[in-house]
Amino acid sequence: MASKVSPLAPARFPDLPVIGGVRFASAAAGVRYKGRTDVMLALMEEATVAGTFTRSATRSAPVRDGERKLALTEGGPAAFLVNSGNSNAFTGRAGEDAVQGICAAAATALGVPEERVFTSSTGVIGEPLPWQRIAEAVPGLHGALEAGGIEAAARAIMTTDTFPKGASAEVQLSGGTVRIAGIAKGSGMIAPDMATMLVYVFTDARIGRKELQALVSAACDRTFNCITVDSDTSTSDTLLVAATGASGVDASGEPAFAQALEDVFHDLALQVVRDGEGASKLVEVRVTGAAQDGDAHRIAMAIANSPLVKTAIAGEDANWGRIVMAVGKSGAEADRDRLAIRFGDIVVARDGFRAPDYSEEAASAYMKNQELVVGVDLGLGGGSATVWTCDLTHGYIDINADYRS
Repeated sequence: MASKVSPLAPARFPDLPVIGGVRFASAAAGVRYKGRTDVMLALMEEATVAGTFTRSATRSAPVRDGERKLALTEGGPAAFLVNSGNSNAFTGRAGEDAVQGICAAAATALGVPEERVFTSSTGVIGEPLPWQRIAEAVPGLHGALEAGGIEAAARAIMTTDTFPKGASAEVQLSGGTVRIAGIAKGSGMIAPDMATMLVYVFTDARIGRKELQALVSAACDRTFNCITVDSDTSTSDTLLVAATGASGVDASGEPAFAQALEDVFHDLALQVVRDGEGASKLVEVRVTGAAQDGDAHRIAMAIANSPLVKTAIAGEDANWGRIVMAVGKSGAEADRDRLAIRFGDIVVARDGFRAPDYSEEAASAYMKNQELVVGVDLGLGGGSATVWTCDLTHGYIDINADYRS
């Protein structure tokens, strides 16, 4: 784990509401780390579960197992059992056996069907998971379950994270009030594809699986699939949402619930970027005027993933030429003579040339901010996209060069 807390971190872990129908526990199983918790359990008495996963061709055994289980049942008791320190990825048949062993142990100890036990693993790739340590910890986890244990759960799933991540929302629906609370881990290897890092969101709303899945997929595309730290998609990315129905309030067809769920996703996604390995700046990239939304997203991600752009931002260099480069390399439709670029409210280029009133002094002063907005307008149509990233500093190298040491 990184020892220095990101300068972009929130002041403290937020006060998350207790979600009826779910309890949490964490333990130190010794999977890889010493002297810290590394396993968390969330147990739901009854839950509708939806989610999404990485589409990496080398995705982990827990991801493959979760994909299979997600559509099997509409409700019933469910458990999320998560470990840090070892991703159980690229571990062959041994990885599948590890998942089966963990799920069997959890099912026996918790009274939950194996098909309703969802496991996740995060950490080093390619090393066999000492799954027996996790299995042995399950009875103790069961005995330690408490409704208010969500912050400890968030800490247990951290790897190179420098702070635990949590977010919540409370929304008034036509039938009453529902609550949403979520936790996440993520700091590096962040460029999701239909999922993100490890994220677990809980709500006391009542809603069917098919509708919840549709809401999760749509919100994920606008949040977690719009962030990047280093352009690398993890083998273990998992997002699971559990609706316990404990409030008795039906969220079906309620736009306010859909928005609140997306707001929690958005908050957690930006916290991941704020904790980007070695990050010192949060960067929002807004692309407008594209021929279509897909082109805008492609260009925005090309800018957000460019090492040249990210290192210029780290050095507080208003090098807008690197933005021009990233637009051009994206493969999306662009016209040099219609292009406009902004840093915040400062127009640095338009109509394919440096703006006549451009001030290097003003642009350089803006780049000293911790939170930046890079705007690009293509002048071609109504397509738009917004993504979030961070700068690239030597801290990223330090963390990843020593990751397995």
